[in-house]
This record gives sequence, C-alpha cells and structure tokens, in this order.
Amino acid sequence: MPDATERNLVRKVVGYVLRDDRLLVFTHDDVPLEEAGIQVPAGSIERGEEPRDAAAREVLEETGVETRVVKELGIEHYDISPSRPEIHERHFFQLEPADADLPERWAAGEFSPSGSGAGARWTCWWLPIEHGHVLSAGFGARLGQLDLGRG
Repeated sequence: MPDATERNLVRKVVGYVLRDDRLLVFTHDDVPLEEAGIQVPAGSIERGEEPRDAAAREVLEETGVETRVVKELGIEHYDISPSRPEIHERHFFQLEPADADLPERWAAGEFSPSGSGAGARWTCWWLPIEHGHVLSAGFGARLGQLDLGRG
C-alpha cells in the first residue's frame, strides 16, 4: 500500500439535504448494502467549479432534487485506501430542497458520473437525522454541525 505522500489528493463535496430534520440518503440497487452502505449525495469538484456549486450539482445529478446551500460545514480528509491510493478532501455542505413536496422514496441513478466509473441505480429516501450514525465511508463526519429545524 502506498504511503500518504504517494496518494493523490482528490477534491470532493458531500451534501446533507435536510427536510423536517430528516436527511436525504440513498442505497444502491445493484450493490449489496454490506459493500456500499447508506450514502448521501457526494462527488467530485470539477475544474474551475466552486465547492458550493458542486454540492448543489451533485445532489441534482444523483437524486433529481434541486437545492440551495444554506451552510458550509467544513472540510475533512478521508483516506480511501486500499480501494484506491487517494485521500479525499471532502467539503461538507448543508442544503435544503427548493421544492417542499418531495416523495418519501424514489428511484434515481447516475448513468454518466463525473470522473471515472460506471453508472449506477439507487433508491433515495429520508432518514431521521438521529439515525445518521449509519452513514458509510465517513459521510457522517459533519452531522453534528447541522442547523436542525430549518425546514
């Protein structure tokens, strides 16, 4: 395994979309829960893109939900080895949906994801925030800084 100096730093965003103190999450339809876990919208920051713009774009691409950023929550570094020799610099944001009339559960997917990788299908749903500890891969790192009761 490469040491930290041999790993690439990759800029990413993580979006916490809240509605009625419930968090927008998804589970992959074609990947076992034990492998992919429960996730929140996240993805790569494109060249020249501001992190806050990337957060709203990723939420829309991955879930179909239009949002606006309400709070920047900070940055965390997450080492994804041994999957790939990368350290993700994750910019966390709290967002709120533009439309309050959203379903409780819906199908979504990303068939042309940013960067590399194949497309995927998943199911989106609203998780009570008190269960946020179940998020996979360090995605829950900034849940404690959310402004609850906004919508």
